[in-house]
Amino acid sequence: MLWCSVRAQNINANYDEAKVPAYSLPDPLVVGGDRIRTAEAWKANGRAQVLRLFESHMFGKTPGGRPPGMRFEVKSTDRQALAGTAIRKEVSVRFGASEDSPGMMILLYLPKEAKGRVPMFVGLNFSGNHGVRSEPGITLSRSWMRNRSGVVDNRATEETRGAGASSWAVEKILARGYGLATVYYGDLDPDFDDGFQNGVHPLFYRAGQTRPDPDQWGAIGAWAWGLSRIVDYLEKDPDVDASRVAVMGHSRLGKAALWAGAQDERFGIVISNDSGCGGAALSKRVFGETVKIINNAFPHWFCGNFKVFNDKESELPFDQHMLIALMAPRPVYVASAQEDQWADPKGEFLGLRHADPVYGLFGKEGLGADEMPGVNQPVGKSNGYHVRTGKHDVTDYDWERYLDFADKHFRR
Repeated sequence: MLWCSVRAQNINANYDEAKVPAYSLPDPLVVGGDRIRTAEAWKANGRAQVLRLFESHMFGKTPGGRPPGMRFEVKSTDRQALAGTAIRKEVSVRFGASEDSPGMMILLYLPKEAKGRVPMFVGLNFSGNHGVRSEPGITLSRSWMRNRSGVVDNRATEETRGAGASSWAVEKILARGYGLATVYYGDLDPDFDDGFQNGVHPLFYRAGQTRPDPDQWGAIGAWAWGLSRIVDYLEKDPDVDASRVAVMGHSRLGKAALWAGAQDERFGIVISNDSGCGGAALSKRVFGETVKIINNAFPHWFCGNFKVFNDKESELPFDQHMLIALMAPRPVYVASAQEDQWADPKGEFLGLRHADPVYGLFGKEGLGADEMPGVNQPVGKSNGYHVRTGKHDVTDYDWERYLDFADKHFRR
């Protein structure tokens, strides 16, 4: 299923490499005018300063971690899921003490024959948990959804069961010995400009506050925050190895996965699938979707301060290679699609490549590839990249690469 910025793509954008402006990328190792020369200096000072740049100017500041009063309740367990090959759980999460406080529902699949605690893939979904697989035992989401086939008055119907299954290679994940934990992103914040009234934001407003300040989190920040709350639960689940968690996101949720991985070092692997502008792609290339286009089409995604850079990418004090560098020394995989020029595959490759100097501080090679590879020819050393045939989507080919990457890093 395709989840691209359809509304935004009606705007004329540059797809000609000859028209990419000359640009200069900030050196990720020069922070506050000083050059970072060791991993210790990066951890002690450099990383925090780069993180503050993204908090102040792009994603906004996120409230502290687990809120007081947050609680989990296992709502259902099926030990014969997927024709007896899997254990399926549903876990209700409430972020406040009252029953009507904001919350989310986690859907977990674990391989039934696993011996010991299971490493996990974590990600948000677009279709509701019931869309990940068509099993009737999965609770039908009651959160707001964008109207599409089977969604009536912005609410899911039985017709939408399994609607997003092609994006989640559940059987492949389980067969390789991994589990999957996923949440509908609309549980955390509905994906429309509602003035930040119907998601988790009001839970953290000051007395008299009605919307986030210009340097506070938008929707992507809320989605990233929710990914960390999934890990809060996984740390308590006796079937799960919470020390081996990979976060994966596609498109706007790829941006959220990167921001979650930048803030929360519990994510051992971070995976960006077609994340484009505001994700892995360099903004200063002004190719495909741009800062102005994304801010105008989706004003709720980023913090208010990011709009200062509409048509002013050259003035950004950072670029996305520095976002990826915040994951160091943890491994990162970035994936692109050949026909997804809107997300700027070359810009995504360069975003990953130019994070290498920070990985070098830790004795890691990073991507370790200077030239963008051919289609369906994955490359990478401690980090990884591929551009596959096809469009803006998540495919089995993508998942096979992610599973190989997880095997490389989690099964040493």
